[in-house]
Amino acid sequence: MSRVIEENGRRSTEKELWSDKKRTIFGLPISFTKYTLTDTRLIIKSGFLNIKEDEIMLYRITDITYKASLWERMFGVGKLFCDSADKSATNFIVGPIKEAVKVRDLLSDNVDEQRDKKRIRGNEFFNDSMDDDMDLQN
Repeated sequence: MSRVIEENGRRSTEKELWSDKKRTIFGLPISFTKYTLTDTRLIIKSGFLNIKEDEIMLYRITDITYKASLWERMFGVGKLFCDSADKSATNFIVGPIKEAVKVRDLLSDNVDEQRDKKRIRGNEFFNDSMDDDMDLQN
């Protein structure tokens, strides 16, 4: 599924790659949290009466960790713990979701693709404090 988005006066199409709801007891999608992965961003929409929607640009995601307890593995779900350079969502959890390993791989591939498109290197996300520490040691 594709959608047209308008950004800075330009129109572009965005392709939806994956969508799922947060899984609760027994791996059932009885939740008011929905995850949508497009080729440029991850959208986390939560709430029933009061709705909150977080949008994380993929190139800002710096780390993805997969975790699943024995109980979660029994029901085919897992969680993705993500770190990002986004100010509103520095650490966030996607899940529990079905096929978390496949989603992690899909997310990781698209993060790399977006970084290549925007010509962003990983070290641009880290602050200069590491350089300052190196200067002190010399």
